[in-house]
Amino acid sequence: MGLLSETILRAVADRLIAAHEEASRTNDWIFFVDEIYAPDCIYTCQYAGVMDVTANGIEEIKATHYGRDMNVGWEGWTFPYLGVYTGTDNTLITHWMNRGPGVRADGSYFETPGISFLTLNENARICRQFDMFDLAHQMKLCDDLEDAGLLSPQLKEQWVIPMKEKLEAQLARNR
Repeated sequence: MGLLSETILRAVADRLIAAHEEASRTNDWIFFVDEIYAPDCIYTCQYAGVMDVTANGIEEIKATHYGRDMNVGWEGWTFPYLGVYTGTDNTLITHWMNRGPGVRADGSYFETPGISFLTLNENARICRQFDMFDLAHQMKLCDDLEDAGLLSPQLKEQWVIPMKEKLEAQLARNR
């Protein structure tokens, strides 16, 4: 694999950030996948050991992570980036927020941090992505949003409740 320059790595990160900004605005999370991801990309997100989402190839990525998963009440959420770090061997690390709708009484956002580890192929397309965020803090964030009347009932029913049940079952096993 040919090594990409830092300029190219940052350009890919900028395209991804711009695409996520547009997707946050329009709630269309698949329009950019064909342009940024390699056809054989492997996308992985492990949810605190209770669920592992792995999508093999852009069609699965569009059908699962950016398709099905983003269409269960995430409207009004944004995912702003706080930083991009270039590494060796065509790697990027992006630091972003899961930011819920609305703001708290003190003016701060309802948000929790996340991080992505990205590997690019010789064509400057994402060929591997591994996302991480703290699921327990994400659940607390959803509780706070519900208390403020900002949590989508669909998100609660189809994502929050099942995730809490999985976390509780995992913790109960380890007692």
